[in-house]
Amino acid sequence: MSSKKPDGTNEATRNNETRLVALYEEYFNKIAAYIYTRIGNKSEAEDLASEVFFKALKSIKTYRDVGPPMQAWLFKIAHNLVVDHLRKVSRIKTVPIDTIEIVDNNDPVEAAERKIEMEKVGAAMTKLTEEQREVLRLRFYGGLTSREAADVMNKNDGAVREMQRAALEKLRRLLEPNKP
Repeated sequence: MSSKKPDGTNEATRNNETRLVALYEEYFNKIAAYIYTRIGNKSEAEDLASEVFFKALKSIKTYRDVGPPMQAWLFKIAHNLVVDHLRKVSRIKTVPIDTIEIVDNNDPVEAAERKIEMEKVGAAMTKLTEEQREVLRLRFYGGLTSREAADVMNKNDGAVREMQRAALEKLRRLLEPNKP
């Protein structure tokens, strides 16, 4: 049995709070980027990312470390907030992948080449299914493992890996049409 502090929290809750603080440092920008690719508004994405952590903190006492890792739980909260947000605005807005800010090394030629490549990728991404785009968002913008992405999407790990493989293969064919 865990001991309670004067504020009513037990050791497991305090440990989860500590983990959540560490995950905030590591995942806030990833969650905000994931949300941004879905709603297309940077300040709203940052607000929703903050709300993810606020909701997580409010329900930390009920979090049990027996299912998906805490970071996948956070992305599940983010996914649900995005769905709610999109329902509220009643129209689906997505942002083209080429508009996502990428830190460059101040080399204008390299930055221009990167922008051109991202525009090509953005155009090719529109030819993927929504599930394939979601897998790529979670894996590459959110930085989740395939298992964590599977937890967020309510799929099994193998299905997510297969969707990712098919999406990347289709992107390759679209971006390099003359290669076998």
